[in-house]
Amino acid sequence: MSENRIVMYTDGAALGNPGPGGYGTILIWGPHKKEFAEGFRRTTNNRMELLAVIIGLEAIKKPGMTVDVYTDSKYVEQAVTKGWVFNWVKKGFKDKKNPDLWRRYLAIAKNHTVNFHWVKGHAGIPGNERCDELATNMAANHPVLVDTAYEQGLAG
Repeated sequence: MSENRIVMYTDGAALGNPGPGGYGTILIWGPHKKEFAEGFRRTTNNRMELLAVIIGLEAIKKPGMTVDVYTDSKYVEQAVTKGWVFNWVKKGFKDKKNPDLWRRYLAIAKNHTVNFHWVKGHAGIPGNERCDELATNMAANHPVLVDTAYEQGLAG
């Protein structure tokens, strides 16, 4: 594995959708592995899926990395790989959800080469299974943070 390549696994969960939510992110860089997870009192699954990617990218301190993101979220994967998010930007995110998070994603993603890979959820992929465990645990047991944009109706 190249010293400039990072593998990221992500997952998000919301119990009730909307409801208590959480995300899980794993970064793997050579022999190093770091996990991130947080819980929110009221949010959506798609917000947590996208936030998981953002948190992982924001944790990368060295610019210019190649980041392979493995996600079971077609919402996140297709918005980027099919270029939808770039059209949403041109239209000012009119009638689109999560503009706050998409702007945050675009601001950090430009620092790296980000490659998305969709994986089937609950299919025995260790990184994806662990992120699911982290996200679900945070949603069920630690939903303490406030997703301010969502709760204030600013998430579309």
